[in-house]
Amino acid sequence: MSLVKRITAIAQQHLPVALRHLRTLVDINSFTANAAGVNAVAARTAELFAELGFEAELSPCATESTGNHAFMRRRGRGGDPIVFVTHSDTVFPAEEELKNDFRWDERPDEGRIYGPGVIDNKGGTILIWLILRTLREVEPELFEQTHWFIASNAAEEITGDDFAKQTALRCDGHAKAMLVFEGGPVDERGWHIVTSRKGRSTWKLGVEGKAAHAGSQHALGINAIDALALVLPSIAAWTSAAEERTVNLGRIEGGTVVNRVPHEAMAEWECRAVTPAALAAADDFFASLSGQAANGAILRAERTGHTLAWPGGSEVEALFQHWSHAASQMQLNAIPVPRGGLSDANHLWQLGPTLDGLGPWGGNAHCSERSADGSKLPEYLKTSSIVPKTVMNVLSLLSLVKASA
Repeated sequence: MSLVKRITAIAQQHLPVALRHLRTLVDINSFTANAAGVNAVAARTAELFAELGFEAELSPCATESTGNHAFMRRRGRGGDPIVFVTHSDTVFPAEEELKNDFRWDERPDEGRIYGPGVIDNKGGTILIWLILRTLREVEPELFEQTHWFIASNAAEEITGDDFAKQTALRCDGHAKAMLVFEGGPVDERGWHIVTSRKGRSTWKLGVEGKAAHAGSQHALGINAIDALALVLPSIAAWTSAAEERTVNLGRIEGGTVVNRVPHEAMAEWECRAVTPAALAAADDFFASLSGQAANGAILRAERTGHTLAWPGGSEVEALFQHWSHAASQMQLNAIPVPRGGLSDANHLWQLGPTLDGLGPWGGNAHCSERSADGSKLPEYLKTSSIVPKTVMNVLSLLSLVKASA
């Protein structure tokens, strides 16, 4: 029996157990702000990997009203670890799940499982379990000797850097490979492996004008909304296809009633870019907006958040080759892709060569609604992707570990 067929058979054998474990996690509401639910998922995750010989540490997230990060380690012979990254939280409050009857819903006729977190990212957690369970059976000595480390974020959906700092501390600042198990799409080109992600900054522009009666004393007022409206096009203009940069004006508010010159207004936006330089250039402009507008209003620009880009590079390309070769052994095609959204990879890539999108294939992450006409469908997992993605990752890990021995 070929190695691919052997790994496939073992993964297929353990798939029913993996799906039972997945349902256990999905049945627990773990909205980021539901600390008890996140803690329950973290504790159950620790139990699953304890069966494979991992020692667990549950550590509080620094963000208020959130749950515990889960760190699980199997040292082997030591050295820099291979790190698997996932997260315990979802974006769905319990009230939303109840309102939309959004729960575990396995539909074999569609080849899908619907439910909160099935693809983002409880499916990723269970795929890590299935990969390591399969690898232990395929190459028990290699499994025993390798330093494995699993890190599950309690609050990934709010993209803080506390988890990265805690992970770095436990890895002594180094990893042989940083493997992030967010979902990995499949299309006509092949199986996507994420090799870079955009950086992001968020901004708020406050405008202070002067109130006045809009009828009898209009000339005495300073219209904050007018001042804001004049500057918004210059903010939006920083979207640039050539620079691979986008600006999204996402929120505007101002004024109170129409017979009063508005004395205040506000806008919030985000900017994303592939390179740090492209993001920094936009940030420099946004910062320069502070000052006095032409009508006398006062503008105050404030950067409210910042996440570094993960730029990829030669080490990432070298790491990707293990996955590319594994896919070819399976007569599949793995393709390196950039991604605009943020993940833990943005915070962790400096610890070692990083790949993302290593989780199963699915769709509609962050969605809970289902409409009668099918135009709205909730988050789902493609069941048929689990075993192939397990095989691809096992082959790649065998290659990576042997190459670095």
